[in-house]
Amino acid sequence: MSTRKWSPGYARPTTALRFGSSLTPTDSLLMETERTVEDLEAAYAAHPAAPRDEGTVAWLVRRPVSLAREVVERAELCPERGLVGDCWPSKPSKRTAGGSPHPEMQLTLMNTAVTEVIAGPKEAWAAAGDQVYVDFDLSEESLPAGTRLQLGSAIIEITAEEHLGCGKFHERFGSAALRWVNGKERRAQRLRGVNAKIVQAGEVAVGDRLQRIQA
Repeated sequence: MSTRKWSPGYARPTTALRFGSSLTPTDSLLMETERTVEDLEAAYAAHPAAPRDEGTVAWLVRRPVSLAREVVERAELCPERGLVGDCWPSKPSKRTAGGSPHPEMQLTLMNTAVTEVIAGPKEAWAAAGDQVYVDFDLSEESLPAGTRLQLGSAIIEITAEEHLGCGKFHERFGSAALRWVNGKERRAQRLRGVNAKIVQAGEVAVGDRLQRIQA
């Protein structure tokens, strides 16, 4: 599997992100010209509508430890370990008793058009912190909790756990981006992405299909 390092361009992270064994010093991920929520909405509206029944996996990112990002061409998905090699099994959760890893937050998916609007070119996408970037409609209307999807040879299930922008998201992408993805009037669109759990082990690769198998 190939591993790519952070490449500053459209935006740069305020927090140093590690890629592989190297630590990339950074200063600011905010746009040189501050964007507004209206700017982001207009840019997103210019993209074609995302498909609802069958989409495409555009990018895969593994997080071996906190703040580390490994861009991979292929990944193994496991119901017990999540995306194999990712830090989910050791990541504490504030939403579980005792802080254990949340079983319904194993995997996060983010729409490619939203990611491009927020972060710019693919080299900057890893800062979002998600693992699977897809050309697919992730809204609640399209994917209510409990919907199952074929992801490569694996099967995943969309969960009810909200995936919202946080302080890190604000630091990396700016206040307008945070307001855009977290706005109550847009929350059902799941612009920040969606949580899922793995119900059948398998492999997924860039270019694979993402297909609804259960409404």
